Parts: sequence; C-alpha cells; structure tokens
Amino acid sequence: MNRIFWIILFLLSSATAWSQEEATPVENIGAADTITIADVVLRDSMVTILPNGDKLIKSHKWGAMGHSPHTATMYAAVLPGLGQIYNGKYWKLPILYGGIGALCYAIHFNNKKYVTYKNAYRDFLIGDPNNKSYEKLIKKTGLTLEEIETTHRSWFQGALKSNKDYFRRYRDLSYFGLIGLYVIQIVDAAVDAHFFKFDVSDDLSLEWQPTIVPDMENKSLGASLCITF
Repeated sequence: MNRIFWIILFLLSSATAWSQEEATPVENIGAADTITIADVVLRDSMVTILPNGDKLIKSHKWGAMGHSPHTATMYAAVLPGLGQIYNGKYWKLPILYGGIGALCYAIHFNNKKYVTYKNAYRDFLIGDPNNKSYEKLIKKTGLTLEEIETTHRSWFQGALKSNKDYFRRYRDLSYFGLIGLYVIQIVDAAVDAHFFKFDVSDDLSLEWQPTIVPDMENKSLGASLCITF
C-alpha cells in the first residue's frame, strides 16, 4: 500500500508540474527591446503585435485561460473521482464511490462463494474420506451424507458444478463492471471539463402563445411554441 501511495503522489506531482508550467515572465517591454516568439512558450503566453511592430508578450499561469480537459482526464485516470473534484462536481463522488463499493462487495461475495463451491466440487469428485468440505453444503439439501454419496450422487455433483459456475460468472461480471465504471468516470471527467465554461442562460424558457396563420384566401388562428434563450 505504501508503494501505491507514493506512486500516486509522484504521478500527481508530475502532472501538476507539467500542467502549471509557465513561460519566463517578460515584463517592461519597451519599443527598443527585441523579442522573438521562439523565446517563449506559446502555449503559456499571449503575444500581441503592437502598431509599431513590437511584440508584447504576457506570461500567465496554467488555468488562467481556461479549464483543461487533458488534465481532468489524467487526474481521473490516476485516481477515480479526482477528475470530478477538479471539475468541481463534488456531488458525483458519493455516486461514484458508492458504485465502486457495491462492485467491490459483489466481487468479494461472489468470489467467496465460488471458492467454497469449487473446493466442494473438487473434493466430491476426488472422494477423499479425510477431506469432505462439501459436508456443510449437504445440510442445505435436507439429505443425509449417505444419500448424497449413493442415490443422489449425480444430482449433487451437478448442483455443485452449477453453483460453482454461477458465482464465477457473476464474480467476473463484477470485475467487468468495475472496469467499466472506471472508464465511465474518466469519460465523464473529460466531458465535464470540455463543457466547464459552457454558457447556459438563466432566461431559457419554453412557452405557448397564439399566432395568426396566413393563408392565400383567409387567415386562421393557431398556436406557436416559443423558445427564449
């Protein structure tokens, strides 16, 4: 766990350093100063051409010009939920971690049952008298050990195999669900970052109103749907 913690901390530190990299500040640019565009990082600078041909260069820190979908995606990939925190969508965290918790519990539960039935199925096939892990499962059938090992042997063996395959299948599906949730939260963080500054007016409204429908011969009354934004 300590190694995983330090790896995550290193990745976050590297990502923050890369994202917040800024060009060398250029201040007090005079008319006699000679500055070339190659001297600055265009991604982190604004270059303004003055009327006399001089270049006015303003350096800014990352984030001053907008929200970064790349950073949101990278954060979400490193740690689930971190991209949502970066986008300010804190209300999604309980949903995300609730889903992660539910899937982790499903994996644990199904894997535990799978191991139980797998061992019981193996021991029943081997028939070792000193190793009968399936005895505790016989109680659920209402039959005796002697009945299971004689007249109901074929049925009990099929039941053990069926349960083993059942819990293995749902354990694997839970793993796929966890991977799917991980991918979805990355996509969600990227999409939210793209629409971070999407302007939706508070005046958006929808209403019906009467209207006059022109005709070649006469006019008639009708209704129209008006969207205001």
